[in-house]
Amino acid sequence: MSGRKWAERALVVAVCAALVGGTAFGSAARAEPNTGAYLAARQAVLLGDYAVAADYFTRALTRDPSNAMLLENAALSYLSLGDLDRALPIARKMEADGLQSQVASMILSAGEAREGQFDALLTRMAEERGTGPLVDGLTIAWSQMGKGDVSAALATFDRLTEESGLGPFAGYHKALALAMVGDFEGAEALFAAEAGGPLQLTRRAAIARVQILSQLDRDAEAVALLDQMFGTDLDPALSQMRMAVSAGEMLPFDLITNAQDGIAEVYHTVASFLRREAGDEYTLLFSRIASYLRPSHTDAILQSAALLEAMEKYELAVVTYKQVPATDPSFHAAELGRAEALRNLDKLDAASEVLEQLTRSHGTLPIVHVTLGDLMRQMERFGDAVTAYDTALSLYPAEDAAHWFIYYARAIAHERQDTWDKAEADFRKALELNPDQPQVLNYLGYSLVEKQIKLDEALDMIERAVAARPDSGYIVDSLGWVLYRLGRYDEAIVHMERAAELMPVDPIVNDHLGDVLWAVGRTREAQFQWTRALSFDPEEEDAVRIRRKLEVGLDVVLAEEGAQPLARVANGN
Repeated sequence: MSGRKWAERALVVAVCAALVGGTAFGSAARAEPNTGAYLAARQAVLLGDYAVAADYFTRALTRDPSNAMLLENAALSYLSLGDLDRALPIARKMEADGLQSQVASMILSAGEAREGQFDALLTRMAEERGTGPLVDGLTIAWSQMGKGDVSAALATFDRLTEESGLGPFAGYHKALALAMVGDFEGAEALFAAEAGGPLQLTRRAAIARVQILSQLDRDAEAVALLDQMFGTDLDPALSQMRMAVSAGEMLPFDLITNAQDGIAEVYHTVASFLRREAGDEYTLLFSRIASYLRPSHTDAILQSAALLEAMEKYELAVVTYKQVPATDPSFHAAELGRAEALRNLDKLDAASEVLEQLTRSHGTLPIVHVTLGDLMRQMERFGDAVTAYDTALSLYPAEDAAHWFIYYARAIAHERQDTWDKAEADFRKALELNPDQPQVLNYLGYSLVEKQIKLDEALDMIERAVAARPDSGYIVDSLGWVLYRLGRYDEAIVHMERAAELMPVDPIVNDHLGDVLWAVGRTREAQFQWTRALSFDPEEEDAVRIRRKLEVGLDVVLAEEGAQPLARVANGN
């Protein structure tokens, strides 16, 4: 593991350790209420439906308003939804009742920060009614900034720097605080000294530093930093920054504009690193607070939506992605995410509508057309997929090795339209860009086998693919199948049996194994495998052929299809 990876790992562990100070899901115990609303709420929790859970927990509270468990879960549900306005009264009730809850403390801290109640926040932190040492320490510093006591804030950042694991966070946020008050030289000195450690490798840190360098009239360094961090394939926001700086325009420092923004950045920063170690449900709480404190914090919104997708809460992810306005430079990223969430909901027409609209509003972005092409392939609209991939490739300023996938995807679309010459050309172009890519080697090799052409080359391709992915059932199946096509049945059987171990319920693999078993004279076993293949719901065309093999055997089926009999293939005749 590289030194950078070790540093990142150490930082993640430090974040988790620094957050100790309560659990997001624990509070004082009371008897569970025996009500229909409570039972419905618990069911909603099991289903991961925060909206329904919040509604039913709130209903249950009308009958038992001081029940600690109901209060905790209602507050947690609203926080997970990002609805802190409804979570706040519940959290206030919990604190008034003397309940110890990290969830309530997080909500109340967020409410005070949003209202600019910095004295109340500092009192809360002093009484250890916050979130944990890391968040609380940074919140103290930003609250002092909010009160105008910059010296005290900088001293707090410096003290945090000395605490184990908190140094990079304190250094990074101190740089942001200095930049906010116009001390760009001091901020850049911290970045140059890598005071933020791995945090400086994030997109937001890069944007902050570019803005700082621009304020210092160090435009060439700002451009070089963008190129070093992101290469030439920039998203709209970064592209706008690069063009502006290259033209000598001075960028405003707007990553952090006030203390509330700073506290929002604390929660976003912690969420970004917490996700690598903690559960998505817990991380979501931090990203929700970040976007509550700063509704224009697009990165926090996208972070919440991505977490919801990872948790398979696609409906809520769709709603969250829609919070990004069309005027935002990252609108395309939100719409791409929304389209993906709709795909996961099997709402393909809705996803198509989102992407088609995006081709009109952001048609110069290749990723938009690549994503549309992928959706068209899924919908088996292969002609439209080819058109989308054509457009994507035409938009790239130069060819890049990373484009292998576009050629590969377009090749599949061509192959499914029976335009083999174009498909083969694209497969080979993908291999030119990425010579040992196992997916391409396997697909092209398998296609050649099915067409019974260039079998020796196909065998070489698939053997290379298996060497790269020895545990891929599809690829191992391809190797067994090409050996079968070459009449090398004894060799084929080993690989086909291995493929069936790797993918025991795949109908195609089991069907292939049956054919190879028949070829080596193990007819009863072949019939067993064909029967298994039928039980795994193959495509209807395949099912008809399998049933026919069970009726008359593979030799007769091959004869009916006009194919060469097994013996002739085996003899190499």
